[in-house]
Amino acid sequence: MRGLLKRLPWRESVQAQFIAVFMLLLLALLVLLNTYPLVAIRDLVFANKRSALQAQATVVAASLAGLDELTESGVKQVMELLDVVDVDRMLVTDASGRILYDTDGQDPAVGRYALFPELRDALDGDTAFYNAYADAAFLSRVAVPVRARGATIGAVYLRETDTEQGELLRQVQSTLLNISLGVAVAALLVTSVLTRALTRRLTQLVEAIRIVRDGEYAYRLDVKGEDELSELGREFNNLTQRLQSTEELRRRFVSDASHELKTPLASIRLLADSVVQSEAMDPETMREFVSDIGMEADRLNRTTEKLLQLTRMDGEAAPVRQPVELRAVVEKTLQLLAPLAREQEVELRSELAPDVRVLGDPDGVYQIIFNLAENGIKYNVRGGSVSLRLFAREYQAVLEVEDTGIGIPEEDLPHIFDRFYRVDKARSRKSGGSGLGLSIVRDAVVRHGGQIRVEPNYPQGSRFVVEFPLYSGEEAAP
Repeated sequence: MRGLLKRLPWRESVQAQFIAVFMLLLLALLVLLNTYPLVAIRDLVFANKRSALQAQATVVAASLAGLDELTESGVKQVMELLDVVDVDRMLVTDASGRILYDTDGQDPAVGRYALFPELRDALDGDTAFYNAYADAAFLSRVAVPVRARGATIGAVYLRETDTEQGELLRQVQSTLLNISLGVAVAALLVTSVLTRALTRRLTQLVEAIRIVRDGEYAYRLDVKGEDELSELGREFNNLTQRLQSTEELRRRFVSDASHELKTPLASIRLLADSVVQSEAMDPETMREFVSDIGMEADRLNRTTEKLLQLTRMDGEAAPVRQPVELRAVVEKTLQLLAPLAREQEVELRSELAPDVRVLGDPDGVYQIIFNLAENGIKYNVRGGSVSLRLFAREYQAVLEVEDTGIGIPEEDLPHIFDRFYRVDKARSRKSGGSGLGLSIVRDAVVRHGGQIRVEPNYPQGSRFVVEFPLYSGEEAAP
């Protein structure tokens, strides 16, 4: 065993890997100890500077707001009454940016125009603040607008340079450097640090699960690497993506359903109010209004039934499947739709291959064929036609439903199976459509292991193609 260890290259040994991990950990600790505390202290000083300077500038601006107009003499009188301390320089300008007051004793700029970016922002009505840390000193600048009667009449600018706190931060930086070296040595001796490093991603995953459990479905893990934990993180992100999509669909569904139910209810309410408020309505008009109320109630009932159907499909388990002869289902559908086709003056055509079977729910398959054929009739033109073709292709049972109707614009094709989506909203409402039929069809097709697509039927109309796994009689029904 010891011989094998000697022949093993050192860089490929577990020891080398642990040392590499420790080196990376040491580097991370050094960076953390020398950056985060300094950044935190610097940000705290910045926050205090901003609060203090902005408070002083606001007091000055409030005092100057009592003047009808900012002038050199007026500003000077106000400033003599105020006690502004701990600033290197203070400027007061009018609305044009001309300096009216300047505390710079060496080179006062009264009468000149200020070009500081903070002052430009303040004259635009915004409070501007700038701070920086350089050369062991904090430099802070603030500018606030002077507003009177809803207008900006000038601005107040304060500048401060703090070397005391800057030197203190430099000393802290030096101290932290010494501490980081001691911590680095200690980290090499403490094996628990390595254990925490190895389990860090598991801890993140547990925390992420808790966050998602509380409803934050948009939360994602930052996944790197190709090991098992990385794969687990990617699967977690995929799960949360699906949860987020489901939640968005649920909210949109509730919103759309509320809108669809509200429209006929509003119509019924309007018609009913018209009947109630009319004192001398003739019987013919009364019957017309009542008939319209009945039509809206029927539309409301149809929409409710389809919503319930979608809800049942979303919550039901997979249907009990059995062999279904598609030709018999298509022929039954055409027989039931024949009166509607005669009424719409639409010709029904069929080309059905025999012995094309699928494994599925007979009612669900009938619903798919009926909805597609009914849509082809409803949204057709007088003298048009609806053609149904059934055939087997390799391992697929293919059903094509073609019509010569109004067709579907190309930009609407990607959304045609979305719930409540209508191509022609006016015509859909007139024909009783709710925008749910094709959604029901798509869900039923997917539940049967198939797929559906729509494409233009040249020169006019649409073609829906449904593909099911072909049942050969070998697989057993569940």
